Amino acid sequence: MSNSSRQGPVVFVSGLSDPEPQLAQIQAAVPGADCRYFEKRSDLEAHVEDAEVIAGSISPQGLARAKSLKWVQSWAAGPDEALFPEMVESPVILTSCKGNGAIPLAEHAMMLMLMLNRNMMRWIRAQDEHRWDKFFHDELNGLTCGIIGLGHSGQDLALKAKAFHMRVIGMRRSDQATPNVDEQFPRERLHEFLAQSDFVVVTAPRTPDTVGMLSEAEFRVMKPSAYVITFSRGGIVDDAAVLKALNEGWIAGAGLDVQGIEPLPPDHPLWTAPNTIITPHNGATTPKTRLRGVDIFCDNLQRYVAGQSLRNVVDKKAGY
Repeated sequence: MSNSSRQGPVVFVSGLSDPEPQLAQIQAAVPGADCRYFEKRSDLEAHVEDAEVIAGSISPQGLARAKSLKWVQSWAAGPDEALFPEMVESPVILTSCKGNGAIPLAEHAMMLMLMLNRNMMRWIRAQDEHRWDKFFHDELNGLTCGIIGLGHSGQDLALKAKAFHMRVIGMRRSDQATPNVDEQFPRERLHEFLAQSDFVVVTAPRTPDTVGMLSEAEFRVMKPSAYVITFSRGGIVDDAAVLKALNEGWIAGAGLDVQGIEPLPPDHPLWTAPNTIITPHNGATTPKTRLRGVDIFCDNLQRYVAGQSLRNVVDKKAGY
């Protein structure tokens, strides 16, 4: 795939969290590559005609001028923003950093589950008021964690949920067996899956097939004691439907790291929905997430130069 007329590809990089050591790591992975770092995408696109490989992002206007571009590596695990129509139709390969945030996302889900399960917000309010408020609360032991999407983060969450002595059920497109999952359900059995779950955790990618997957009909079949947790992409859970379910008591609460509109407007009613914890699409914002992303790119860059298959190639038509 690389151009054999020179020693290595011209690689444009932007969006690094710690540019000096991370760019050095990328350069060391393929010493013959011509690696150039740009602080801003606009600076990168000012010279984009030279780029064969881009690690970062590119606009439709930049793509139109990138005549030598063969491959774009997105730093995101879910490359939604990179899938603009011109990219989808172009021959440029798109890869993602899928899996780089699986560990912190699963930790975030467990945190939200524990906080909701134990009514942590009640303790926080009492502490703010300097008030000793001792009460009976639940435990995760013996409850059912239902995971929609058994990719990297879903599998890591299944392992963590098992450590809390939970029953784990899951839903994925294939019938491939998944470690630490007691039972897997196809999409056709979604309502049965939801009815069994004490926590419904959405880890699936946002695609045409998953947008609006959880709407009014789905919340109505959930247990009134159940909670919904989201941390993959907004739009899979219908915001209006979950708001109605929370306000009318169809479900017990929610932990939402993603929403259909981001940033969530200050006057949005989800902020004050009953027993709801909002976090700002922040579950995987850790230094180690980006470090794992750089590792993925370095491995892919070595594969690219060697003419081998790349990891995490995005099916641009399917959306993930």
